[in-house]
Amino acid sequence: MKTIPFVVCLAVLFMVPLVRSQDQAKTISDGSAAMPVPAPTATARILGNIPDGTPPPPQAPKPQFVARRADILDSKVHQQGGRTITIQRIKPIALPLPPDPAPQPLAAADPAFQEHLASFREDHPKSNMVPLGASVYHFKDAPTRTLVRYWPEGRGESITFWSSADFSLLSGIFSFVATDGETRCMFMMWGIEDFNSKADLLATLNRGHGVSNIPDFPDGPATFSIVGTPPDDPTVLVPIQSLHDLYNCEFNRLKTAWDGRERARIQRTAYLKAHPPQPKNIVLNYWRTEKTAAEKGAAR
Repeated sequence: MKTIPFVVCLAVLFMVPLVRSQDQAKTISDGSAAMPVPAPTATARILGNIPDGTPPPPQAPKPQFVARRADILDSKVHQQGGRTITIQRIKPIALPLPPDPAPQPLAAADPAFQEHLASFREDHPKSNMVPLGASVYHFKDAPTRTLVRYWPEGRGESITFWSSADFSLLSGIFSFVATDGETRCMFMMWGIEDFNSKADLLATLNRGHGVSNIPDFPDGPATFSIVGTPPDDPTVLVPIQSLHDLYNCEFNRLKTAWDGRERARIQRTAYLKAHPPQPKNIVLNYWRTEKTAAEKGAAR
């Protein structure tokens, strides 16, 4: 797949409003018409970092409790799956009192609640979910194609479309700003399948899903084509067009991050194969009290 130079990317972004206003329905070479998407009012951008396989910093070790020998009243050892599970009854430990009950929530009409809500919304912009299911198909003799199912928020029906983008590269995106200026959070379940040819894939999809054709996308920036009847409201496709804009303009960044994740996955798989995890021994401590928790709470 060809990458797009940065200068070309900028040119595409500036030309998008003009192209969309002059060409309200782009036609794919198989004769189907793509749904017109509203002209952008903002530039799509990725929020946060893209995972690239770099391991997270090591976590601080958690504090461990080790019962003193003099406090162990009874001990039983069980064997399970190559490890030992030790159950120890110990002397009671003084625990802190439970916290006071939380204050009653404010009523929605309370002015103080509305003030807190306005402050929260100012610091936490609304994030709309973009749930996707993507099947990425690799071929020996053709470019990658992705069949995507999209569930727009607030709609009962899903939207299915073909894309010339490799959606596995987009799997590292968690949140982004769409071309309407709204923040979106993407949740995508995806997988990769290899086929010798598009004909082999079509034969498989036709039997299981009733798909009879794959659009012949033109060369150049990645785009998409709706399967079946386009949605009545074109604004629901803004997140999808935004993802394609990000794919075209951030391809090198997305591809580099994907390659890093794949290297880390392969290295991790090889390490676990050479060093399979061993079961760890477990020690469970417990004690009995003379009063129940409810009685203790009532007595304080």
